[in-house]
Amino acid sequence: MNQLLAIRAFARVVEAGSFTRAADSLDMPNATVSKLVQELEAHLGVRLLQRTTRRVTVTPEGQLYYERSALVLRDLEDIDTSFNIARTRPRGHLRIDVGGSTASDVLIPALPDFLARYPDIRIDLGVSDRAVDMVSDNVDCVIRGGALDNSSLIARHIGDAAMVTCATPAYLKQFGIPAYPEELKNGHRLVAYVSSQNGRAAPFRFYCDAKKTEIKIEHRVGINESNAHMAAGLAGLGIIQTFAYSAGPALKDGTLVEILKKWRPPAYPFHVVYPQNRHVTHRLRVFIDWLVEVFPKRVADE
Repeated sequence: MNQLLAIRAFARVVEAGSFTRAADSLDMPNATVSKLVQELEAHLGVRLLQRTTRRVTVTPEGQLYYERSALVLRDLEDIDTSFNIARTRPRGHLRIDVGGSTASDVLIPALPDFLARYPDIRIDLGVSDRAVDMVSDNVDCVIRGGALDNSSLIARHIGDAAMVTCATPAYLKQFGIPAYPEELKNGHRLVAYVSSQNGRAAPFRFYCDAKKTEIKIEHRVGINESNAHMAAGLAGLGIIQTFAYSAGPALKDGTLVEILKKWRPPAYPFHVVYPQNRHVTHRLRVFIDWLVEVFPKRVADE
């Protein structure tokens, strides 16, 4: 038995919550992962995992073994990295999850620069505004905007995006141009961004002379994906609040018109996030450093 490989397979099953997910992330056949775990259990003389047709659960002995062996695996990775980092270029596979408009308007246009700097790194992008389970989905890092509420994650601030309130010229001709945020309550149609996590519509936020204002009214349309939210604004469905970097081209060519400029919302913070128990590989470290360098330039309001 290759005990180190068996320990890695067992740890991945625990983290992924299934043999199938673990096998996919390790690029191994499902049967191989299952056999490695069985050999490890036979070697230790204890049951590490309880298997049913629907799910895999960790036994108390398995949880203890995972906690202690995970420390060993991280120490081995640190040792390997310390010897390799000085003499090799970062290489390997990065799995990154990012929101829709951030992917299409910010990250993807900038990626050619990253891939030119680090040609031995391969990237898989998961693009969605929905939250992911970083451990079970085997994601290295997530780029997200807004407040962070998960203390089990490590976050690094990478920039702040300007926000704008805008609508199409046709909409403003029909419904009028509001002069104050409160006028949005008087017959205007708002297209809300709806959280995919809790289904709540984000209020329209405004900021002027150090005073913050929130407008909460019944929205005409609610959308939970940022690119589709922008498309709804371009279609004339109503007034939207969105990122300046996303609306920029439409504002420049007049397809959208910014309103309530004096009450622009506060800047929207972005972070790159990864699990506390996840080893920060050389490839992940250089990606995060690169994000800190280029992200603020890409989200700056021109």
